Amino acid sequence: MTDFKLPETRYAQSGDASIAYQVMGNGPVDIILVPGLFSHIEYMHELPGYTAVLRRLSRFARVVAFDKRGQGLSDRISGAPSLEQRMDDVRAIMDAIGSQRAALFGFSEGCPMSVLFAATYPARVSHLVLLGSFARSKDRSSEEEWRARCDEIVQNWGAGETIKSVAPSQAANTEAIAQVAKFERLSSSPGAIRTLLTLNREIDVTTILPMLQVPTLVLHRTGDGRVPIALGRTVADLIPGAKWQEYPGRDHYYWVGENETMLGDIEEFVTGHRDDAQGELERVLATVLFTDIVDSTRNAAAMGDQRWRRLLDDHDELAQQMVDRHRGHLVKSTGDGILATFDGPGRAVRCALAFGSAAQQIGLPVRAGLHTGEIEVRGTDIGGIAVHAAARVMSRCGSNEVLVSRVVTDLVAGAGLKFAERGAFELKGLPGKWELFAASG
Repeated sequence: MTDFKLPETRYAQSGDASIAYQVMGNGPVDIILVPGLFSHIEYMHELPGYTAVLRRLSRFARVVAFDKRGQGLSDRISGAPSLEQRMDDVRAIMDAIGSQRAALFGFSEGCPMSVLFAATYPARVSHLVLLGSFARSKDRSSEEEWRARCDEIVQNWGAGETIKSVAPSQAANTEAIAQVAKFERLSSSPGAIRTLLTLNREIDVTTILPMLQVPTLVLHRTGDGRVPIALGRTVADLIPGAKWQEYPGRDHYYWVGENETMLGDIEEFVTGHRDDAQGELERVLATVLFTDIVDSTRNAAAMGDQRWRRLLDDHDELAQQMVDRHRGHLVKSTGDGILATFDGPGRAVRCALAFGSAAQQIGLPVRAGLHTGEIEVRGTDIGGIAVHAAARVMSRCGSNEVLVSRVVTDLVAGAGLKFAERGAFELKGLPGKWELFAASG
């Protein structure tokens, strides 16, 4: 949708504090997103996947995001806000937008506050959704471990260090690290985050959970790196009639990784049905190309930020030219590589070879992986097994190498391309062994 505009930031008055919030959509139900440790409602739209999640929810609801007092675009305060103050802030936002009753979507540290609000004001909460939740913060680590982790977070605040636990699937992506680093800096200062971490350490809503009278859905990823899944199960066990759902993955952030199933589950829980059409989703056959700059982290450190940034700009421009020349579609830059699709496997292989040669000439060794299969197209992004397969094929590449799966070689037979066997490999997350071949012109 080319006419899409990001929501405007507005303010609700909660006592003596101004609370920043945004509203997206105009569906028949209201969903209030209760944030985790830190947030910045405007900058978060620059984090890949975040806006797409809000747009998905806004297909059936009016979605409200806000920064808790002391963070992001809300008023800064001395100390840290108590759970009671945070409850007041949610109530103030609901009053400001004229919402008598809403579904609360609590995330991480936002879950205990959502529980407390739902137990205190059950008439104002239609549904409760808890993602990455815990009841007692001290169950997450010992006192010694917590103190060490708290010191580590504060000392590295603003450098993107938290990505290791909140989005481990992106922890090797230099662009993603830079985005999380900026997210940290815009959300809170190091001193303020220490104060908040100390307050959050005392959170314990265990005794409140059995009192909840609101329909509740508890969601958790099996490998969540920030909140162990066992703590989420405990929350679900203690809430009368709560529904429990778990999903594969290690990412704590709900906008990172595969989340369509989860969002569909939320829609069905809140509305009683789910959109099986999945909006703009369509399935097509395509050849997927993943590329990656070899030793990008080491090269960036050796060159310095400014020179490395210029070289990355040259890389991105070159990638766009090569993909266009071979009639492909550049889906996105991955920070130090690209993701592209082609409707012809032969052109995809030739593009990978040409791009590798051109990148070498500007001093950037790259590797490329290709696989042909069915992909899911949703708006400007793609997903599906074929995308994961291409990424896994690339992970087996050496420097300046183009590797393809067996299906690609079968489809380009007679096209004048040459392939050398590289052997059969197990690819992480994919069944069986995969025969891989190195391509040459």
